[in-house]
Amino acid sequence: VQLVESGGGLVQPGESLRLSCAASGFTLNYNVIGWFRQAPGKEREGVSCITSKNVTTYYADSVKDRFTISRDNAKNTVYLQMNNLKPEDTAVYYCAIYYSGGYLEASGYDYWGQGTQVTVSS
Repeated sequence: VQLVESGGGLVQPGESLRLSCAASGFTLNYNVIGWFRQAPGKEREGVSCITSKNVTTYYADSVKDRFTISRDNAKNTVYLQMNNLKPEDTAVYYCAIYYSGGYLEASGYDYWGQGTQVTVSS
């Protein structure tokens, strides 16, 4: 089981990025997948997640209406479209597989990717 994040980079405030979480070794569409982020000196926080069966999505208040999570089952990949990025969105972004508890609680996830850095700065 492996998750690989990509798509991070350096952008200016107001710009967009699309992160990808590619899965191997398992079928991603059978699982709830979450995106998390961790800024220097801060705890890892839940950003968004997408369920498997009815494809319900959840977002942290700080990213609602700016970020969109989606999945492409044919490519075994989950995406995080991030629009109108702000400096406070700067962090390493991770995807992971859910197993229990709250959908935006990092403690309920396992099999983390290595992360991709997102830096928003003018």
